[in-house]
Amino acid sequence: MFKRTMMALAASAVAIAMTGGIAAAQQTLKIGASAPKTGPLAGGAAVTHWPSLQLWIHDVNARGGLNVGGKKLKVELVEYDDKTNPEEAVKNIQRLITVDKVDFLAAPYSTGINLATAPIIAKSGYPHVATSAATENMAEFAKRWPNSFWILGSSTEYAEGVVQALQTAQKAGLIGKRIAVVNVADAFGLELAAAGKPALKKAGFEIVYEASYPLGAQDLAPVISQAKAAKPDAFVAFSYPGDTFALTEQAQIQDLEVGVFYVGVGAAFPAFAGRFKDAATGIMGIGGINMSSKENLDFRRRLKEVTKVEPDYWGSAVVYSGHQILEQAIERAGTTDRAAVIAAIRKTPAKTVIGEIDLSTNVNSKNWTVGQWQDGAFHGVAAKGFDGAKAPIRKPAWKK
Repeated sequence: MFKRTMMALAASAVAIAMTGGIAAAQQTLKIGASAPKTGPLAGGAAVTHWPSLQLWIHDVNARGGLNVGGKKLKVELVEYDDKTNPEEAVKNIQRLITVDKVDFLAAPYSTGINLATAPIIAKSGYPHVATSAATENMAEFAKRWPNSFWILGSSTEYAEGVVQALQTAQKAGLIGKRIAVVNVADAFGLELAAAGKPALKKAGFEIVYEASYPLGAQDLAPVISQAKAAKPDAFVAFSYPGDTFALTEQAQIQDLEVGVFYVGVGAAFPAFAGRFKDAATGIMGIGGINMSSKENLDFRRRLKEVTKVEPDYWGSAVVYSGHQILEQAIERAGTTDRAAVIAAIRKTPAKTVIGEIDLSTNVNSKNWTVGQWQDGAFHGVAAKGFDGAKAPIRKPAWKK
């Protein structure tokens, strides 16, 4: 009897070793990721999304893995390209959940794609820590999808940040009240424009030109020429990376001289300063960081060392913080049970590279909203919940 039992156990051990089944599953934690590697938003994701995810996995595995109930589990990544296409993203998420059977998901990239995939993520019961979605309806979405957590803040908060920066510039005598406002016709741009225009008018600014253009638009010269004809004191664009670069290039070519030139996602990219060099000085954009934060500066150094990618001055740290939130919740819960992890995210604030994040209401209330290129770095000049904002400067004349 003893001999037969030992033979059975040996056979089982061989079977497990051959299949890599139970033993392998107990040693790793699968993280699924779907985000752009191609399409209009691939450039932005290559800067802020993928490198931060890569660094987080490196950091976790370098520590021996996540401590889940006393057992260290290393992280294994399963990743797909959503091609900047919401339908493709939904398919990818479905595959990650049903075929790859990942333990947890990294949030998708961009407002529109996060909103498109939120229902299936919620239906499947996965924590959804959205780090690249700025939406006006966060509180509503948090109630509709209790598994979802919104890190970036609302469209109104970012719009109010722009108004705050413009008011500071106006009080300093840097600009007048005439504003040109344009936006990309994506969920991100539409929501910010909808929140921003009334906020500007309420603050006493006059909108002398406004326009909307499609995501991926190739020729934005007419937008700048028409804005210039309106003779604004400031130019505000709620834009994504491709159009952020294109609008800035056209403004430089056409000599759109304004005291404040603000563009959206992409202004905080190192490549932005690399492309426009000294002409980037004084340009404002969404985001920013506190350049005196030791945690943030250490994160920036490590990201470049590990991934060979220069971090941006906003989204890179936010995305990494989202992974820290998930990591700490898994370890506090002591289990891979997703409902327990969701509860742990809500219960205890997380310590991240951008500061302590409290998600007891599923919505983060602290964010840098506007940054500006000064002295070779993109400093925060407006924020909600953070101290250390620098005073804005007037944008110098374009340098060519």
